[in-house]
Amino acid sequence: MKLFITVQNKTVPVYTDEKTNKKFNLLKSALESKVTKGRKAIKKCLDSLISIEIVGCEAILHSLNERDTLALSLY
Repeated sequence: MKLFITVQNKTVPVYTDEKTNKKFNLLKSALESKVTKGRKAIKKCLDSLISIEIVGCEAILHSLNERDTLALSLY
């Protein structure tokens, strides 16, 4: 399933295998807090974010540079 989320005025695709929006809502709240309170590595990843993949209870944040790709726990 492919959904879209807006992060720092960019529309980013979110890929998930579930049809419920529970994890999507958790992702939105986690990203909102990381934009304001996140550390340097997370902010660097969010600046070059190209897609997000939800796997289990984690969100994999894919960025332009492979080194900046991160896994973010949703719970």
